[in-house]
Amino acid sequence: MSDKIDSLEARRPAISVTTFSLYRFPAIVDRLWVFGQMAAARRPLARTPGIGFAKLFGSGTGEGFTPKPNTAVWGLLATWPDESAARRGASEGVFARWADHAAESWTIFLSTLSARGRWSGAAPFAPDPDPGGGPLAVLTRATIRPASLLRFWSHEPGISARIGGDPNVIFKIGVGEAPWLQQVTFSIWPDEERMCAFARRGPHQEAIRAVREGGWFAEELYARFRVIGEAGSWPAAPPLLAGAEA
Repeated sequence: MSDKIDSLEARRPAISVTTFSLYRFPAIVDRLWVFGQMAAARRPLARTPGIGFAKLFGSGTGEGFTPKPNTAVWGLLATWPDESAARRGASEGVFARWADHAAESWTIFLSTLSARGRWSGAAPFAPDPDPGGGPLAVLTRATIRPASLLRFWSHEPGISARIGGDPNVIFKIGVGEAPWLQQVTFSIWPDEERMCAFARRGPHQEAIRAVREGGWFAEELYARFRVIGEAGSWPAAPPLLAGAEA
């Protein structure tokens, strides 16, 4: 299998890669351990060879932005100079320790198609030529202004329910760095047509209009990616690519 993955990488143009990794911790002792990692893992993560921008996050119980935490699922996001560095880095150090404690783990490898906005003052995702051939992923990240919390959360349940009920979405999850204030949605779609069909109608479009008119976000970022690989597995997600590493 590794020879097949290496040959696939060799045929692709050199591109920067983002990894989105999820870990499930069913046992209470492991949940307490990973909660402590939110502080303890920051410096070791930053020292990972080849790593660029990196974030640790918890998850929510809904399919999009969600105010209710899921203490069993935690994750890591990181950028890397290329796919080889991403595959190597996401299998060692902090990533390996989290996988050792987790009952399940899954990493998605992504090539940036477009990105606008800022995350903690940075623009972490640099668009590359589209490698093609895989599903599309969408990441939306926002810091909500404290004065806008009630108005934002009064709109959000309809959006999450709509994402979860859409038959075209392959996978979706809500994660975040800080409960209620700093939120991320991550979803995977089979193609651009079906992804855009969701984004341009119903509660989602209404919420975008309300955000723009009300200035609810202190900072926001929207990015689209091509899924170029995966490692591990996740019960809620089918295999994304034929021939991907498992």
